[in-house]
Amino acid sequence: MERKVASDYPQELLDLFHEYQHGDIDRRTFLNRAGKFAVGGLTLAAIFESLTPNYAWAQQVPPGDKRIKVGYEVVQSPVGNGSIKGYLARPAQGKKLPVVLVIHENRGLNPYIEDVARRLALAKFVAFAPDGLTSVGGYPGNDEKGAAAFRTVDGKKMTEDFVAAARWLKARPDSSGKLGAVGFCFGGGMVNQLAVRLGVDLNAGVAFYGRQAGVDDVPKISAPLLFHYAGNDQRVNEGIAAYEAALKANKKVYASHMYEGKQHGFHNDTTPRYDEAAAKLAWTRSLEFFNKHLR
Repeated sequence: MERKVASDYPQELLDLFHEYQHGDIDRRTFLNRAGKFAVGGLTLAAIFESLTPNYAWAQQVPPGDKRIKVGYEVVQSPVGNGSIKGYLARPAQGKKLPVVLVIHENRGLNPYIEDVARRLALAKFVAFAPDGLTSVGGYPGNDEKGAAAFRTVDGKKMTEDFVAAARWLKARPDSSGKLGAVGFCFGGGMVNQLAVRLGVDLNAGVAFYGRQAGVDDVPKISAPLLFHYAGNDQRVNEGIAAYEAALKANKKVYASHMYEGKQHGFHNDTTPRYDEAAAKLAWTRSLEFFNKHLR
């Protein structure tokens, strides 16, 4: 299938698909409302398929890359759902290294997130990407089923699973004791929540277009934070001003970047919302941030 970019679509259609992906409308409602865009021989099915992830586009670091070691680990989470499975990627060489928790979007541990973990391993971090869908059978193989499964998981228990995964990762024998977290969409919001929950145990957090923590919780935050926001992401962006005002008032260390004209999900290289220039710039800034605060 030919790769499309965000500018190939009307913003209204991209916003509509965003609503669908975040469970605000079902597939039937999306198709009904998208009907007006099916013109000139373009079918609704073709529109839908072109907007959904294509994982053939995403792989930047093959799992068999000899510079890294990868595999799956199960972490006990007695306060959460009992346990959480995740993908561990680490450099083939090196003993004690900084560790980074990688938190997925609202669709579970898909191939894109596993690739992000491998990218971190190449950058000399031990990366662990837990699957928040573990308690309902794990990521089901496609994002549509993953999003549906995600809505069935107990949110409070899933948060405890990520807390357990973070503590396990930080305590690993190959960890230097410095813990970072990076997340996308739901995962970006979870990075903000972990900054509150983990306090001094989190050493740096990077949130891509994630919901902000409550302003009343900001005093509990210790970690320096880096935020990446998309210009065309009104729902997330409406929380920025109050959050950053609270961070400033409480003298917290943070940096915030707005990528004007870009879409929510611009780092995810499996969909048309991906923007190569913005994604590369945000990723470079993220690695610099982790290197500064975790080494």
